[in-house]
Amino acid sequence: MAREIRLNAFDMNCAVHQSTGLWRHPRDTSTAYNTLGYWQALARELERGLFDGLFLADVVGVYDVYGGSAEAALRSGAQVPINDPMLIVPAMAAETRHLGFGVTANLSFEPPYTFARRMTTLDHLTEGRVGWNIVTGYLDSGARATGKVKQTAHDTRYEIAAEYLELVYKLWEGCWEDDAVTLDRETGTYVDPDKVHRIQHKGEYFQLDTIFPSEPSPQRTPVLYQAGSSTRGVAFAGANAECVFIAAPTKLQASKNVIRIRDAAVAAGRRAEDILIFAIMTVVTGTTDAEATEKLDEYRRFTSIEGALALISGWSGMDFANAEPEAILKLVPTNAIRHDHNDGHTPYGDHNLTIAEAAKRVTIGAGGPVVTGSPATVADAMQEWIEDTGVDGFNLTYTVMPESVTEFVDLVVPELQRRGIYKTSYAPGTLRHKLFGSGPRLETPHKGAAYRPPS
Repeated sequence: MAREIRLNAFDMNCAVHQSTGLWRHPRDTSTAYNTLGYWQALARELERGLFDGLFLADVVGVYDVYGGSAEAALRSGAQVPINDPMLIVPAMAAETRHLGFGVTANLSFEPPYTFARRMTTLDHLTEGRVGWNIVTGYLDSGARATGKVKQTAHDTRYEIAAEYLELVYKLWEGCWEDDAVTLDRETGTYVDPDKVHRIQHKGEYFQLDTIFPSEPSPQRTPVLYQAGSSTRGVAFAGANAECVFIAAPTKLQASKNVIRIRDAAVAAGRRAEDILIFAIMTVVTGTTDAEATEKLDEYRRFTSIEGALALISGWSGMDFANAEPEAILKLVPTNAIRHDHNDGHTPYGDHNLTIAEAAKRVTIGAGGPVVTGSPATVADAMQEWIEDTGVDGFNLTYTVMPESVTEFVDLVVPELQRRGIYKTSYAPGTLRHKLFGSGPRLETPHKGAAYRPPS
């Protein structure tokens, strides 16, 4: 029996996320990103399409590596201006009953205590439909904006992240017993003090002595997402992540990443299937292949090469402003995003890709696979990716809003359902239960479950 395809919409609280320049398209409405109505309409449309969730990316800082300034990013709108992703979630949750929300939050710039409280608040307000995409950052501009000279070294950021996770597990799982909130009106006891435990921690990077102030939310720990592609990032995902986002332009690269992630889970004492893996994909569809192809050609007329180069420079930590367009793109390890074990390939295609070719690919869908065609063609491609790579589903980027989402929901979703590879209704319960069918809480052998007080 074919596996059910999982789907997230991939977005950011800005106008230009993964397709640079398309805010200029006459049918695009993404410049209304700073209004509640924009996000509420998107949430309703995604729930109509039975999407598992809306995966909200985020970045602290601006893309100022290209040419040594933010001019290119600002001019093209490449992930700037940008707003906080967390604040739009309650408004979307109020418009939906089932849609999940994966929110990116950078642990390098906020203490564990205040962050844990905000996520618990979101989990309460969404009735258990929130997830956390764990990131450590990759822009020096973000570090400078928060009082540092530059960002911490790449591998050290993951050492800090490991301790950060230990602390939030203690706060979310270990402070309050399940029945601590008694609401006993006769005795006047709101919370049984004996069932709330002080958390004390003194580590290499953090120290804390507190009682976590928030009562347990439906999931306690939000669903944990992660997207690291370096050796350290993959090991971290194997130990902590429940869902992993990969960005691979080819099925070969995707399948190698899947193997690495599942092996990392096993090495951490978990099961390979404990992690759901979502691959980036951009879909341009129409009633026929010809119509979809014509639409993609139309979109390309509005793209921004300058914006794409600003993104590539920021992602890689390398300034391509003065590089020859026909030079072969060669990435070297920096303190920005790392892609280890890629056999010489880039995140945007094969190892012989020129800088100009890489920029062109990034203008639509950030260099991930772009699937263009009728609903049947798109469904064929998605099935092939699932079967050939072992991914569980996709993070679907948008091109032009809202038609990118509406056309997928109207055309592709019914085709996937006809093939029996996509749900026809939501399961009840929290986001974690919808994804894994095992209830709202972290389960052993996930390390977070070990922080609960003995029963």
